[in-house]
This record gives sequence, C-alpha cells and structure tokens, in this order.
Amino acid sequence: MRIGIVCYPTFGGSGVLATELGKALADKGHQVHFITYQQPVRLNEFNANIFYHEVRVSNYPLFDYPPYETALSSTMVDVIANEHLDLLHVHYAIPHASAAYLAKKILASQGKNIPVVTTLHGTDITLVGRDKTFAPVVAFSINESNTITAVSQNLRDETYKIFDIRKEIEVIHNFVDVKRFHKKPIDAFRKVIAPDNERILVHASNFRGIKRVQDVVKIFSEVKKKISAKLLFVGDGPDRSMAENMAREMNLSDDIRFLGRQEQIEEVLAIADLFILTSEYESFGLSALEAMAAETPVLSTNVGGLPEINEDGITGYLCNVGDIETMGKKAIEILEDGETLKKFKARAFAQAKKFDIHNIVPKYEALYNRFCKCL
Repeated sequence: MRIGIVCYPTFGGSGVLATELGKALADKGHQVHFITYQQPVRLNEFNANIFYHEVRVSNYPLFDYPPYETALSSTMVDVIANEHLDLLHVHYAIPHASAAYLAKKILASQGKNIPVVTTLHGTDITLVGRDKTFAPVVAFSINESNTITAVSQNLRDETYKIFDIRKEIEVIHNFVDVKRFHKKPIDAFRKVIAPDNERILVHASNFRGIKRVQDVVKIFSEVKKKISAKLLFVGDGPDRSMAENMAREMNLSDDIRFLGRQEQIEEVLAIADLFILTSEYESFGLSALEAMAAETPVLSTNVGGLPEINEDGITGYLCNVGDIETMGKKAIEILEDGETLKKFKARAFAQAKKFDIHNIVPKYEALYNRFCKCL
C-alpha cells in the first residue's frame, strides 16, 4: 500500500507518533511518503520504503506571512498524483486537515479519489482549534475527512463537546515501541548522574506553560527533604529559563540537570526511577507511556487521557493539578523503599506492553483497508 503521512516534523507528540507509525508501516512492506516542511526528527534511519517530500513555501515579497497551507495542498496533490498514493493520513487538524480537503478537491476535479484519514492529537482541538480564528475551518475539514481517529477516549469526548462533528470518531490510542525503550541502564551514565546511588527523577516536555515545569522543581524540593535524589529535565521551550532560575533560587542547581532535547531519550529513561508529568492537560501523555515502557513508574496529574494509561496506585499515582504537597508525598512513597519501587516498575512495564506498537499499528491497517482494498 502507498500511504501519505502529513505531520509536524518536531519533537511534539503528534509528530513523534506519525513518524513512528510511518516507520512501522514501512517495516511491514508498505510504501510511506512523509509530506512536511522538514525531515521529521525521528526519521533518522534509512528504509527503502520511506520517502520524504519537502513542502517549499514561496518567499514572494507580496506575502507578509508565507502561505504554508496553500503550498502544503499543492505538494499533497503533486505527491499523490505522481507517487500514485492510495491514502492520505494527516496528523493534527491544523492546517493539515484543511489542506488535505483542498488537495482532495483538486484531485477529484482530475478524476482521482484519495481517501483522507485525520488523526486528532490534542491541542489542535482543545487549544488552537477553539480559537474563533480557526474553529469553523477545523470543524469543516474534520467533517470532510473520510474517517477520524483520536488518540484517547478523553480527546474523542472533548472533540464532540467543542465542535459539531457529525461523524464517528474512532479511538486508536498512541503507542510505544517497547523493544526500543526497554533497555538495560548504562551503569557509567547512571554513576555520572547519581554517583552516590541517588534516586533519579525525570521530566520530559516542550516546556510550554501548560506543562507547569515549575511544579516539577517544587515536587523535587519536597522529595529532597526525605530522599537523596537527582532530577533530569529533558527538552526545551519557553519555560526552561524559569525552571532554571527557580532551581537556583531554591539552591537545587547541584541536583538538577537540564539536558535539552534528546533524540535518544530511551537512554535517559533507562536510568530513571520516577517520571513526573505535571501538565494542566494531556490528550494522552506519550512521554509518560515511553517512561513506562522503560520500566519507570509515573507520577502525573489526573487530567485528559492520562488516567487511560497511568493507573493510580498501580503504575504510579494521579494527583490534582498544582497539588505539590500530595505529589511530593506520593513520589516519596514510590521511591523510599526499594521493594515498593520494584513493584511499581514492573507494573508500569506491564501496562506499557498493552500499548506496544505491534498491538496498535494493525488497527491503523484495518482502518486503511476500509477505504483501500489493497492490503
């Protein structure tokens, strides 16, 4: 099957899932064509079944803002027509679903029908999509897709609540490549970070306001009162400097490291004892699932799709947003006793295996097959 995948090429959850899905499909023999403005960050190895098509935007001086959506639609038309694609799968509604609608109409005028699958990922619905500037186009283009999926039950419910969607939204959860993330820790790396065998806590995100990274620092401060520990921040973004300043003000700089963006995050998660996610909202929480696949329990807020993966008291704990005191206590409860930590690690890994890539990708293949009888 020849599949076009349209996504953002960045470290965000939608781009990561789209790229990993494409790679998995290519491994199964499908021909996958990525269409975006730069090579996806997780597209870092050669596969004969994977192709990348760059969207080039005109820099004509008439435009104050480059017309990316128009360029994207034109690129879609070109790739679909010349590579004879069977189906187009767009990830993140804005602007991919609307660009796909335009491309579909152009191709229809040329006598070619291309089915469009739209996968909703979170902020395209709950944040950006609610903006009155985008809302009518978002709702229209979603409804014009041949089929719609959401990465969690919570996101499905939120989409129906926010928009007048007249089609069924199918839930296909995010996935993780358990084999990739379940690695033995590198002892030398762990000793550099925690030379006295301290517990290692990890947070990974894009450091936007919704992630509440300042709460992570505060929780770590509470843990330090009871347990010798280190904290690793993975990622980058607008609130990183705020977290760094807070660490200095709280005299925690010696125990906190900011690692920046890490393409091989599995190496970091392999030495982790606890993953902390303090977000105001997560449509799913892919970073939490990746941590669990690395046998790391998760302390998270009880929001969005997180309860669908993080089982309270089983794989970690769920707490209210901003409840630093409770989150600190729960972190200590997990970390204080070696046997307790071992049990949480084992249960987190068992839960992650339910979302293994080999269990989820066939669901997408079955979905494609409804529109393309070529599998």
